[in-house]
Amino acid sequence: MIVIPKRMTARMQEPFCLFLIGMRINRPLKIQKWWPVFRAMPRIMQELYQHPELGFISGHLWFGRTTIAVQYWKSFEALTRYAKRPDLAHLPAWAQFRRNIANSGDVGIWHETYLIAPGQYENIYHNMPTFGLGQASQPVEASGRLESAEGRVSPEMGRSRPDQESPPVKID
Repeated sequence: MIVIPKRMTARMQEPFCLFLIGMRINRPLKIQKWWPVFRAMPRIMQELYQHPELGFISGHLWFGRTTIAVQYWKSFEALTRYAKRPDLAHLPAWAQFRRNIANSGDVGIWHETYLIAPGQYENIYHNMPTFGLGQASQPVEASGRLESAEGRVSPEMGRSRPDQESPPVKID
């Protein structure tokens, strides 16, 4: 990956969906329980990259005792359509988890879904290759009004005015 030696920010012109999903190995010695769940995550990501028509934009995987996938989707509807398709990787993996793990506590899974409107997020990448939302969108140089976090969040998109914000909290 090529490092971009300046401050960049990502801008999305349309609403998008941020999906975080992960697993936690609660009983490391029960490899036969967590290994199939662990293996499913990269297989699902590979499938998503091979089929952009599903509405997946981009994502990242981190592996460890707690494994996490960060995914950017064109919409919540695209995400849920994918999740429910029996001919794709997710639904069979979910069914296998429910059969093999159920409520045993051997492996934990979780997800969080965020629906995000243009201007309702901010980000910065400095001396980084394209990453995160910057990989899911067209990164632009963080200059002018985009130099500050406040400038990267659009007030016209529902953010409170400065006179409506809470005063800063003093930390001793």
